[in-house]
Amino acid sequence: MTPFLKQTGSTLFSLALTFLGLLIVTFIIARVVPVDPVTALLGERATAAQIAEMRARLGLDDPIWRQFGIYLWDVAHFDLGTSIRSREPVLSEVARYFPATLELSTLATIFGVLFGVPAGVLGATRPGSIFDQFTRLFGLIGYSMPVFWLGLIGLLVFYGQLGWVGGPGRLDSAYQMAFEFNVTPVTNMILIDTALAGEWEMFANAISHIILPAGILAWLSMAYISRMTRSFMMNELGQEYMTTARVKGMSEARVIWVHGLRNTMVPLITVIALSYAYLLEGAVLTETIFAWPGLGRYITDALLIGDMPAVLGGTIVVGCVYIGLNMVSDILYRLADPRAR
Repeated sequence: MTPFLKQTGSTLFSLALTFLGLLIVTFIIARVVPVDPVTALLGERATAAQIAEMRARLGLDDPIWRQFGIYLWDVAHFDLGTSIRSREPVLSEVARYFPATLELSTLATIFGVLFGVPAGVLGATRPGSIFDQFTRLFGLIGYSMPVFWLGLIGLLVFYGQLGWVGGPGRLDSAYQMAFEFNVTPVTNMILIDTALAGEWEMFANAISHIILPAGILAWLSMAYISRMTRSFMMNELGQEYMTTARVKGMSEARVIWVHGLRNTMVPLITVIALSYAYLLEGAVLTETIFAWPGLGRYITDALLIGDMPAVLGGTIVVGCVYIGLNMVSDILYRLADPRAR
C-alpha cells in the first residue's frame, strides 16, 4: 500500500470515528434531556393508548442498543427526524436555514482573512511600531467585546442614527416580497440568487443588510487570524532560510510575502478553517440580534420550545461542518507542505 493510500485511509477512519462519536453524544443527549418526545408530539391531552401507540411507533420501548441502531440507520439515510414545531423533516428545514448562516459566515471569513493576514504580517515585520500596537489593540477590543453588545451598538449607530446600513433581516420587507415572487432560489443565499436573477437593486439592499453583521463577525475573525499570523510570522523571520534569501539579494518584500508567508500558510490554514467553523456554528447571538434566519437561530428557537429533533439534527449538521472543514484543512495542509506528503 502506497503512503498516500495509507494516509487517506487513516484520515477517513479518523473522520468516521469522529462522526460516530458525534452520533453517540447526540443520542445520549436525546435520552437524558427532560423532554418527552411523545408528549411533545401528541400534546398533554393525549390518552394512554395514544401515548403507548406512539412510543411503539417511535421504538422507544425497544432495548437501548436497538434504538441506537435505528438512529444510525436513519442518519445514514439522511433522516434527522421530524420537527415537533412544524411537523416537517428536520433536514429540509436545516437546508432552508443553513444557507443564510453560510452566506454570513463566508463573507465574514473573507473579510477576516483579507484584513487579518496582512495586518499580522506587517505587525510581525514592525514589532512595537504604532501600526503593530494599533492592530493588537484593535484585535483585542474585537476579541473581548460581547457580540450582542457590538451588534446593538452597531444597529443604534449605523442603522438608527446614520442610516448607512439596512436594519434587521436579510432584506427590507418590500424587497422580501419581491424576492419571493420574482427570484427563483438556486442556492438560498440572497446575494448569489439576486445576482443570478439580475435583480441588482435587491442585491444592493441585501448588501446593506449583511454588511453590518458580517463586519462584526469579521472583526472577531480578523482579531484571531491577525494575532496568529503575527505569531507564526515572527517565528519564521528568525529562520536561517530567510537570512539566506536576503543574502542572495532578494528584495525584502519578496522575502516576507513570498518565502515567509508561504511557510506561515501551513499552520494558518488550520487557524482559518477553525475560525470559519466557529462562525458557522457560533453566530447565534449575531443572528438573534439581526433577526437573521440562520441555523444558529433555528437551533436556539427549537431549544427554547423543547423541539429536540430539530436541536439534535442541527447539532449533527454543525458537527459535520466541523468534520468537513477539518478534512479540507488537512488536504490543504498536505498540498501546502510537501513534508506532510
